Amino acid sequence: MLENPTRGKAELREAKRYTITAALPYTNGPIHIGHLAGVYVPSDIYARYLRLQGKDVAFICGSDEHGVAISMKAKKEGITPQQVIDKYDGIIRQSFIDFGISFDNYSRTSSKIHHDTAQEFFRKLYDNNDFIEEVTEQLYDAKADQFLADRFVTGTCPKCDNPEAYGDQCERCGSTLNATDLINPKSTITGDTPILKSTKHWFLPLDRYQDFLTQWILVDHAKDWKANVLGQVKSWLDDGLKPRAVTRDLDWGIDVPAPLNLPKGEKWAGSGKKLYVWFDAPIGYISATKEWASRTGKNWEDYWKNPDTSLVHFIGKDNIVFHCIIFPAMLKAEGTYILPENVPANEFLNLEGNKLSTSKNWAVWLHEYLLDFPDKQDVLRYVLTANAPETKDNDFTWKDFQARNNNELAAVFGNFINRVVVLTHKYYNGIVPTPNEFTEVDEKTLAELKAYPAVISSSIERYRFREAQGELMNVARLGNKYLADEEPWKMVKTDSERVKTQIYVALQIASVLTTLCEPFLPFTSKKLTKILNIEVNNWNLEFDNWNLTKAGHQIGGPDVSGEVLFAQIEDAEIQKQIDKLEATKKANVMENQVTEPQKPTATFEDFSKLDLRVGTIIEAEKMPKANKLLVLKVDTGIDVRTIVSGIAEHFSPEEVIGKRVTVLVNLAPRALRGVESQGMILMTNDKDGKLVFVNPETSSSLSTSSDGVENGALIS
Repeated sequence: MLENPTRGKAELREAKRYTITAALPYTNGPIHIGHLAGVYVPSDIYARYLRLQGKDVAFICGSDEHGVAISMKAKKEGITPQQVIDKYDGIIRQSFIDFGISFDNYSRTSSKIHHDTAQEFFRKLYDNNDFIEEVTEQLYDAKADQFLADRFVTGTCPKCDNPEAYGDQCERCGSTLNATDLINPKSTITGDTPILKSTKHWFLPLDRYQDFLTQWILVDHAKDWKANVLGQVKSWLDDGLKPRAVTRDLDWGIDVPAPLNLPKGEKWAGSGKKLYVWFDAPIGYISATKEWASRTGKNWEDYWKNPDTSLVHFIGKDNIVFHCIIFPAMLKAEGTYILPENVPANEFLNLEGNKLSTSKNWAVWLHEYLLDFPDKQDVLRYVLTANAPETKDNDFTWKDFQARNNNELAAVFGNFINRVVVLTHKYYNGIVPTPNEFTEVDEKTLAELKAYPAVISSSIERYRFREAQGELMNVARLGNKYLADEEPWKMVKTDSERVKTQIYVALQIASVLTTLCEPFLPFTSKKLTKILNIEVNNWNLEFDNWNLTKAGHQIGGPDVSGEVLFAQIEDAEIQKQIDKLEATKKANVMENQVTEPQKPTATFEDFSKLDLRVGTIIEAEKMPKANKLLVLKVDTGIDVRTIVSGIAEHFSPEEVIGKRVTVLVNLAPRALRGVESQGMILMTNDKDGKLVFVNPETSSSLSTSSDGVENGALIS
């Protein structure tokens, strides 16, 4: 329950308007629960809350549709980049609609307004001499006859020795790289080792903004920005900022525009080059705002250039450097834009203990979730917020998903609403009763209820959405406890007048929940407005002015009030999801399994020389002063012989005694550490890479015969 009901609101800067951006999802695949937990649910909670406060809000997002990953996806699927982005933009856009992410505008970076805006931004910085020109050596695939974008190069990470690092980032250690940093780089197009070739590009000299960024973030925002954001920014600044290319050699993206004052007849050096996607993508927030403003009759510049506007970027931790260093440097260079007031970046969400992976299909895809859990959008929103990776990586498990639904949403929130609505219909035909004199318990309960909006506001305005949702659930717990303690179903038999007050108080709690849950559980809030026949309140009003269920008010009829808010999720439903993930895990193992290539062809005469026999290990001991060797006594059926085998790191002597094995008995004897080995036992690796015996059968019995196969039986 509420520990400090008098705790006030956090200080939210009184801005005239709020521009809220959510990281542009990349259109090379659908979105999963990690995206929802890290960016889109938190930003939606914040936007919905501000609207309930009566604030002027522009909640902006859009599809990020340029860059090398799109080209890679198109090559892999044998389609054009345009077909890739059209496909996934549709899937992503629908997922956001399905889960109630309330963007004021969701745009596309392939739109004309974005191309024009990005090119205009580039020209402004070019004309201001904010770029430096450099001829650099870049990796070039001679066979493919093209420069290699970062993602078309893989090699060994120089920082953690990951052999599968990309040219822009190592996904194992998280280091940002340049393709030329990789050890033993390879082209993903041809598999060849690329060469270095000269090319001219434009760079944003980030080092010019080192002092400005240090002061603005590490000093001015030291107390109000999240520790994970400050830590990553400080790491970059401590290393010293370096110029970063804003153009690249690609065939998919926004053309680098020629300057307007280019002399007639002079060839533009940027012809055929594209804007780097990191430069073009954040400008997508601006172009999407322009698009929205044009549609709604707003002045877009008010939302990006007016100091009375509060700009907040919601991102994951992999985007911190772009939104806290690079984009602010771009805005500062342009000179007319405001800077973000906060960048509340989240850490990563894992799935069942493993990192979410699009390429390995280790994810819960939003467009698939609703097929298995229809009408349960708010359940997922709730669980993801409860497990939000706000300060550290967190884990989503299906068992926890079930437990939070059944034990919290259904047993607490849903149970309270159901009880108060059922009792209102049963005792008063759905009409809110007129209360009598409040008892001390009633007064205390209503006072605590009155304090909750400010408490939840305090958490939301400090971007502590997990904490805020916890306080929301405490309101439902307050209602449950009140009904459980007061027991109106018993009191009605002895003091029906007292029950009127009890039901009235419980309905006030239910009314407040309708508004308080709207940012977190918008679908549930909408159902509650029908169940209670009320509207959502303006959160910014003094609590005494909230429009709650007044005496004489008719709540919704039994047809709507009887709706179950949160149904129990059964074990079978959860097991189905776990089985699906297990199938994915097995498929990944099979896909990554490497089969050794066939050895040179052997003649029949070569094969007929091999004498393979069934045998049983009857004794085993470790070879002294040798970690890898076991000395075995093997009954081959024709004799008992000594065989030295390099399996000691995989098996103990006790484990192998009694094992039925396949033995090459006519291998020339060989002395190993003074012990003559008279044959070889056949071994292989299973799908997990574990060493296993090539057995004639699975029994580990000491019996010399099983299913008719005796020691000494010839294998042919």
